Parts: sequence; C-alpha cells; structure tokens
Amino acid sequence: MASKLMEEMKEKIHAMKIVPVVKLNDAKDAAPLAKALVEGGIPCAEVTFRTDAAVESIRNMLETYPDMLVGAGTVLTTAQVDAAIEAGAKFIVSPGLNPKTVKYCQEKNIPILPGVATASEIEQALELGLDVVKFFPAEVNGGLPAIKALSAPYHMMQFMPTGGVNPQNVKEYLSFDKVLACGGTWMVKDALINAGEFDRIREMTKEAIELVTE
Repeated sequence: MASKLMEEMKEKIHAMKIVPVVKLNDAKDAAPLAKALVEGGIPCAEVTFRTDAAVESIRNMLETYPDMLVGAGTVLTTAQVDAAIEAGAKFIVSPGLNPKTVKYCQEKNIPILPGVATASEIEQALELGLDVVKFFPAEVNGGLPAIKALSAPYHMMQFMPTGGVNPQNVKEYLSFDKVLACGGTWMVKDALINAGEFDRIREMTKEAIELVTE
C-alpha cells in the first residue's frame, strides 16, 4: 500500500518539477497562497512545521483545493507526523534521516522524503526501503556535483534537492535524471506572503514553471 502511494506521489512531484517550500506564520494566508500556487501552475506545497500555524494551514489549503498535493515539511517527531496526517497532509518531508520517523510514516502508509547529505545516510535510506530522498541543504553540501558523485554508487536513488535552489540553477539540477524535482522557496518568500502579495506569488510561480518547461 505504502509503495503504491509513494509511486503516485513521485509521479506527481516529478511532473510538477518544483515543490514550493512554504513557511506560514498565519493560517489565514494559506487559502490565498494555495490559490496563487494553483493558478500559477504548481498545485503543490510543502508546508513547514517551523511555525505553529502549519497544521491549520495544511487543513485550510486542502479545504480550499482538495486535489492539491500538500505535504508537511520540517517534520521532526512522530507526534508531528500524526498532526500532519490529521490535517490531511499527503506526504512528509524531514530535514534529516531519523529511522524512527521513517518507519512510523511507513506504518501509517504516508510517503516520506527524509533529508540526506552523505553516503552513509543514503545507505540508511536504502536499508529502510526508500528510493527517493531530499538532498538538504543542497547548495551548502556541494549541489549538483555532489548529487552526481553520490549517484554513481547509489544509482537506484532519486533526489529532491532543497536549500539554495533558485532560478539560476534549477534547470541545471533538473537536467540530471536522478533529480526527481527541486524544493524551492523563491516564489513563496516569507516577505511576499506576510505582505499579502499573492498576485506576485502567482506570477513568480508561472515564471518558475515556464523556466523549467521551456
């Protein structure tokens, strides 16, 4: 069951190419942000658990757009996994690889992309039965050259680089066949969300999609 869900999620994320990584300080911004992303052409968001508004934000996004692919990011504990699932999250992303959290998500039949940066962490991910991971923080850890180097011995693994991905390097990342998609924040920056500039977010989302599909 979990593997089928995982395959479906991988297909959706791969088709979108970019996963907007969102930090919401106020859940009232969730619905207009979801609207901007959907209309901009990326019906997807990774809502980070860095603020207290995360759970309500996920719920609000999915009430407004039930078909949107909304996941929970920066998930560090099994309690946060439970809260994310209850809110309707369709996938979990963590900054690091915690075997306990991965196994818990597998038991709960929710896809998880844990963060890795080293060969040892990739081996742990493989041991846990995973074939796609988040590469984080991507640029700090060597960016695409590092992913290519790690892909040589671990050719069965796919990566979602996040952290330092921007309009200047996103196409280069996506040109490598082991990159499933990229996590990005540039079209959903805190300042734009806090200022309520959802039209600008929609335009930047459109530009992001045009950039990676041209």
